Amino acid sequence: MSKSSFQKPIEIKISTVVAVSAILNTSDGIALDAALNEMTGGTPDFFEGDLTVIDVGSLAPGCARIDWGSIIALLKKYRLNPVAVRNAAPDMIDDILAQGLSLDSGKRDEEKPAAPAAAPAPAPVAEAAPAAAPAVGAAGTMIIDTPVRAGQRIYARGGDLIVTAVVNNGAEIIADGSIHVYNTLNGRALAGASGNADARIFALSMSPELVSIAGVYSTFEDGFPAEHARKPTQISLVGDRIDILSVNSPTRA
Repeated sequence: MSKSSFQKPIEIKISTVVAVSAILNTSDGIALDAALNEMTGGTPDFFEGDLTVIDVGSLAPGCARIDWGSIIALLKKYRLNPVAVRNAAPDMIDDILAQGLSLDSGKRDEEKPAAPAAAPAPAPVAEAAPAAAPAVGAAGTMIIDTPVRAGQRIYARGGDLIVTAVVNNGAEIIADGSIHVYNTLNGRALAGASGNADARIFALSMSPELVSIAGVYSTFEDGFPAEHARKPTQISLVGDRIDILSVNSPTRA
């Protein structure tokens, strides 16, 4: 009998202080549903809307193609909130991004691969509700001059994102590079979405619901730290920890 016969269909492990990993060992939705039901004992509030990174690194080669919409719906059924996918194969990426999930390489500074050979950077794509067309600056930078509304999603693929207007609560802005908001940042901001741990988030007035850099997340249910709230602030990744630093002072949160 193969070793895989003894694997549970799904395992839940703590990934960071604010996110869990859902490690898929199968793409079979029926098996996953049964395993989650057994794990939770049918308790509807076993999980409490925990941010979840879906890890597909344990899937066997040649397994059935993942139905991402069904997997997301299944996890939400058990009150897990999928926000990113780790160890995604290249042929999964378009489907993952189409579902509004980010990519998490699972790698940090010491594990970063060498830079690829020079090639034209892919043009950034805005995946958002209808709005004024974004401007594209140097090196693939996307520039948004209009407010980002609740429910709207902006993704700067392959570059940085610059927003000169307010980012409202319920909005989501994502960039493979850094995020610069020359206004108030509410809502969700996810920088380094393709695994760039050197990416940063800057805002003239910082008050986000969630921030993420290279798959490491932090939420602010009790409000953004008072010493930095509504002030010029930058957010970076130090090891596996989100670091908050005033733009005008060396004092860290």
